[in-house]
Amino acid sequence: MKRIEVPSETLFGISKSVLKFVKQCEKEIQSQFEKLGDTRAYNQYKVLNAMQKNRLSDTDFNWNSGYGYNESGRDTLEKIYADVFGTEDAIVRPIIVNGTHAISLCLTGTLRPGDRLLSVTGPPYDTIRTLIGINGPKPSTLSEIGILYNQVELTESGDFDYDSISEALKSKPKMVYVQRSTGYEWRKAVSIDKMRVLAEFVKSRSDETILMVDNCYGEFLERIEPTEIGFDLAAGSLIKNPGGGLAMTGGYIAGKSNLIELISHKMTSPGIGKECGLSFGMNRHFFQGFFMAPHTVTEALKGALLCACIFDKLGFDTFPGLSDERSDIIQSVKLNSKEAVICFCEAIQASSPVDSHVRPIPWDMPGYETQVIMAAGTFIQGSSIELSADSPLTPPYIAYFQGGLTYDHARIGLMKALQNLVDQKYLSIQQ
Repeated sequence: MKRIEVPSETLFGISKSVLKFVKQCEKEIQSQFEKLGDTRAYNQYKVLNAMQKNRLSDTDFNWNSGYGYNESGRDTLEKIYADVFGTEDAIVRPIIVNGTHAISLCLTGTLRPGDRLLSVTGPPYDTIRTLIGINGPKPSTLSEIGILYNQVELTESGDFDYDSISEALKSKPKMVYVQRSTGYEWRKAVSIDKMRVLAEFVKSRSDETILMVDNCYGEFLERIEPTEIGFDLAAGSLIKNPGGGLAMTGGYIAGKSNLIELISHKMTSPGIGKECGLSFGMNRHFFQGFFMAPHTVTEALKGALLCACIFDKLGFDTFPGLSDERSDIIQSVKLNSKEAVICFCEAIQASSPVDSHVRPIPWDMPGYETQVIMAAGTFIQGSSIELSADSPLTPPYIAYFQGGLTYDHARIGLMKALQNLVDQKYLSIQQ
């Protein structure tokens, strides 16, 4: 019997018109895919070199008990992170529960009552606003312990407002804070080149000021990390880019050794610092995930580019645009209605390997001011290097698409989302 080949996409209910449209989009962005390969290769060699330099061994996959003194795998992992990020030291621990926790450790570990924190990328991500105390009085916020806060908005074009920053630096802030990714804002992610200029600007006017970057979603997007061009601290989550989809939990902080020491005493206890703390048998996942991260991040970036191309061609506002510089893995699409955003997220969930039968619904997520819908049928709960989509359900109703351990999975998710929007009459495809 002759076997009839059926496109695998039809198994997911993808119509021929949607499949044809997506393939046309792919042809248009092939040259951009090829450029991503150069950065991926550079970062792969960078990670490989750090692992070889620090003599990574299979014995580093073992773990200790009790206090965790002299756990070689943990210590080797932190040396590798420090080398890749071009810093003096690093903390990489499973006891850091998420990116917000890593950032919280940086702020509470280095700032003291009366110190001033200055954000130069406008209001930070929702959970960091809660940490600072912007959203009102809550226990253990920075404002409660007497840490002062100011912010400078980005310009309309998404650049640093140097006149306003210069004025704000006169108050001698202890820390200048940069959020690299867009978060839930309609703006550019901050590129390495722009951070380089900012670092030179700040240090020339206030050399004692700590430069700190929330590096979430930005690792391995470029050949250089912010800590290699003048930033004193960078922090992020292991269930985002650097975990490569294999880290089950955790966060990292990389930076100057004196700052890492201060932060380590906040992480554990004064006088104990980095000396204690188990890896709980997760080191192999951390090492292997970090090794895979340059490749995995590139796969996610390819999915983001396809998303931008699809919805740009359909007349929707997208950010970043196809020709824009990218410094995080997030792709924003302005869908213009609450119902369309929910439709989009439902399709991403239905395309997932885990919990594809579950329907995401908006909910009051801790740390957020508005209801949020999140589609994330992921192997690691909440992992946003895996295919996911989310949105705070407020006008102008923007869907934030990110991740994809493989480009093929991101592609299927986008086709499913497109098909769902067509079926529900939120858009049409003109061939």
